[in-house]
Amino acid sequence: MMKIYLLSLGAGLLVGVIYSLLNVRSPAPPLVALVGLLGILAGEQIVPVARQLLSGHGLASAWQQAKCAPHMFGMLPGRQNDQSKNAASVDGQEKHS
Repeated sequence: MMKIYLLSLGAGLLVGVIYSLLNVRSPAPPLVALVGLLGILAGEQIVPVARQLLSGHGLASAWQQAKCAPHMFGMLPGRQNDQSKNAASVDGQEKHS
């Protein structure tokens, strides 16, 4: 359990060193911080997508198999309604069968 905290601290130290080399003050300006968070989210997806690509999937398939969109963007507006409609139609079909 302590390992995750030490890894997080190490990652934070690395980011702090990079910020220092780029002359960005911490806390970073909001736009810089948001772009950095986007980079973290995108960076997290590199390994799962690369694994899927190496196993022979195309890029679009690898993106979908790694479930990148739900991880990076969460539940987008309107998708929840679409999913509830799909669930309702599936439930309705099961009852009629």
